[in-house]
Amino acid sequence: KGSQGPFIENYYNIPHISTGSMFREEIKKGTKLGKELKAILDKGQFVNDDLTNEMVRSRLLKEDARKGFLLDGYPRTVPQAEYLDNFLSEQGLKIDYAINLYADEDLLIKRVTGRRTCPKCGHIYNIYSDLKPKKMDVCDDCGTSLVKRADDTEEIIKERLVVYHNKTEPIIKYYKDKGLIVDVDGSLTAEGTFLEFLKLIGEKKWSQLSQKKNLRSCVRPAEWSPSLVNT
Repeated sequence: KGSQGPFIENYYNIPHISTGSMFREEIKKGTKLGKELKAILDKGQFVNDDLTNEMVRSRLLKEDARKGFLLDGYPRTVPQAEYLDNFLSEQGLKIDYAINLYADEDLLIKRVTGRRTCPKCGHIYNIYSDLKPKKMDVCDDCGTSLVKRADDTEEIIKERLVVYHNKTEPIIKYYKDKGLIVDVDGSLTAEGTFLEFLKLIGEKKWSQLSQKKNLRSCVRPAEWSPSLVNT
């Protein structure tokens, strides 16, 4: 799902708000909260609802989120989804789409263990997919050495999947009952998945974009800015 963030962010000109990135930034600062977050995430567990809700609330109150936003990794539980709905209603906002990316679990494990991130610019790569860097372990954009997250191990990923089935899967029904779910095949390439999403929501430009050789460089802001949840 993180690989879809830049496509959607650039196409709609909306902020890509990742709870995982917010947590890792706090950990990087070495604060008391950061240390608590690290202990939780290193075990493959979810951060508690109250803390997560407050961090997301503070971010959504910023001016750049008023015209639309993409939430990545939030909400992860039904109580979080209910909190989000209530908060957005108070702000006169709403969710337009809840994106459900589905893929085989073996593929998910391979993708996560192959994930590499630029610690400087945040660009995400994958050594097992079409998102691999031109030069191994070096960022294409800024030349910084790429890093592998400490929690991107097979053991932790399997633990995350157990937690996902128990706590996050019910969100699919929650948003499906509201008519907001868009089921997108996440086993495609990063570009293919993005184009499939645009096609499913009826974006007229999707077929035009599908003819481009380098979709990353040609994606431009659309006229309409939605609010989306990327699960």
